[in-house]
Amino acid sequence: MAQKIDEKLVDQVAHLARLEFDNEQKNAIINDMNNMLVFVDKLNELNTDVIEPLVYMTDETNVLREDGVKQDITQKEALANAPKKDSDYFKVPKVVEKK
Repeated sequence: MAQKIDEKLVDQVAHLARLEFDNEQKNAIINDMNNMLVFVDKLNELNTDVIEPLVYMTDETNVLREDGVKQDITQKEALANAPKKDSDYFKVPKVVEKK
């Protein structure tokens, strides 16, 4: 196994994802993530030399509608319900910090 998931790594990921866990939840997550790594390591044992890579899982193609530009509401109407705004944009709290 390349890396073992520990409490420190789960804390780092939880911080980045803005999640909070109690000890019981954290232990369950550590266990689940380690089980996923074991599964991936098991897949790495397979010999795939004679298997052609898949670009798509099926030969089916999606039938999509044509994209069309339409404006249901104006910018002014959209900003009318915004809790914080300036003349042209929504204002949102900053979530990325400079280091």
